[in-house]
Amino acid sequence: IVLWAAVTTVILVVAGIFGTLVVSGRVTLFPEAVSTPTATLGVQPVQDTTYPVLVLNATDEAGLAGQVRDTIVAAGWPDGSVIASDAQSTFDTTTIYYVNPEDEAAALGLAEVIGGADVQQNEQYAQFYPAQNEGEAARVLTVVLGLDRVAPPAETPAP
Repeated sequence: IVLWAAVTTVILVVAGIFGTLVVSGRVTLFPEAVSTPTATLGVQPVQDTTYPVLVLNATDEAGLAGQVRDTIVAAGWPDGSVIASDAQSTFDTTTIYYVNPEDEAAALGLAEVIGGADVQQNEQYAQFYPAQNEGEAARVLTVVLGLDRVAPPAETPAP
């Protein structure tokens, strides 16, 4: 009988402790399923050849914008939708500018085509391309070729 009383006492003490933990919210009897967050990969690059592209050479190397223009056309852009020109000043880093947030994937795709570039949203170059519909911003990608595209001058050995 003593053993029976000891077992009953232990069971009642454990049940009391467990009940207290449940009531205080430290233990949940039926936890709700918690969804685990999935990693988002961000915007995926898309080579969208429907965008007009403006290539500006912001370096001192002549013909660089034309070379990059040819690379873009070879990747599938229509010949008439890619314009090459010189910039008015030098620029350190090659950057692709897009106007609308939904244009980022196309800008990233273009960056892949030209061998890499920074990508930033900016409306500065949208003025060169009218919007398709009134009230909308223009759809254009602008490549500004920076000094990072220019090979450093070869060192001449001392005589």
